[in-house]
Amino acid sequence: MTIPRTAIVAALAAALLFGATTPFAKILAGDMSPLLLAGLLYLGSGVGLWTWRIVRDRRLEVPQLAARDWWCFAGAILAGGVIAPILLLSGLQQSSASNASLLLNLEAVFTAVIAWWVFRENTDRRLVLGMLLIVAGGVVLVWPRAASGGSAYGALLIVGACVCWAIDNNLTRKVAAADADFIAGTKGLIAGATNLALAIALGAVIPAPAVVLSAMSLGLLGYGVSLVLYVLALRGLGAARAGAYFSTAPFLGATLAVLVLHESTPTGFWLSALLMAVGVAMHLTERHTHTHSHDRLAHAHPHTHDAHHQHEHDEPWDGVEPHTHGHRHDALTHEHAHYPDVHHHHSHG
Repeated sequence: MTIPRTAIVAALAAALLFGATTPFAKILAGDMSPLLLAGLLYLGSGVGLWTWRIVRDRRLEVPQLAARDWWCFAGAILAGGVIAPILLLSGLQQSSASNASLLLNLEAVFTAVIAWWVFRENTDRRLVLGMLLIVAGGVVLVWPRAASGGSAYGALLIVGACVCWAIDNNLTRKVAAADADFIAGTKGLIAGATNLALAIALGAVIPAPAVVLSAMSLGLLGYGVSLVLYVLALRGLGAARAGAYFSTAPFLGATLAVLVLHESTPTGFWLSALLMAVGVAMHLTERHTHTHSHDRLAHAHPHTHDAHHQHEHDEPWDGVEPHTHGHRHDALTHEHAHYPDVHHHHSHG
């Protein structure tokens, strides 16, 4: 079985789109309430992705998830789409933006810790070192601009937001086999409506239609399409590895700001690039191989007829791959290189 390079590309593309949101959102923000801007960005992703689903499928279709998966999905929306933005914006009122940028690098660390200790994803020293190098690259990028002051309480609120997003990442990983458009679109609608309602309740004024449309379009790409790609990365890589690749977003966003907006190169830019490149390379060259067993499993997701999908079709099939339908996996024991994807949730001794 080949290592899922497409999942790695999806993770890095998600990071690029999300990282690009920051410099362009800075242009849009002006005097706009941060909570209002967050609501418009999320709402743009939800409306755009659900419109795409309806046009694509010609009907409203909800994936079939087990009851526990619906609870995981609801928890992910609550933690990452509702609580985390509130904590972040509350913390920003008492901390500098540069301090916040520095602290937000903790999201990757918390995501990996939860994935390894709570959900028992496999790890080794190479992966830990690679993740730390990527996070260190983010630290180098923002450290020179970090103000020395700031409230400790505000910092704790931002750390709390990182914990919530880490919980979101791991819970979303549990439902990553479902339709990625549905997951990202539904999260966007609920988070966007919640943040927008809170902003209006707190006295925010809706900006001009052109600004609203620009913010929602930016949200569709930077929050919506980015999240779809991130879900695909979770499906193939697991939460810890996908989170590590995604933590390159600060560097990718800064690169775009330099190239497109012609901002000056931040102090430590090239050292940050080197640290992140080495960290990503360590993950790219990982090869995790051992004999492992699969329990019987029934689910639905896009797949090809590889070593894990040797099944018959109850309905006529045109031979096109990948394709999606409900299918069952028999118990199987074999050995090959793999990541902790949707088929590899096994323990490691």
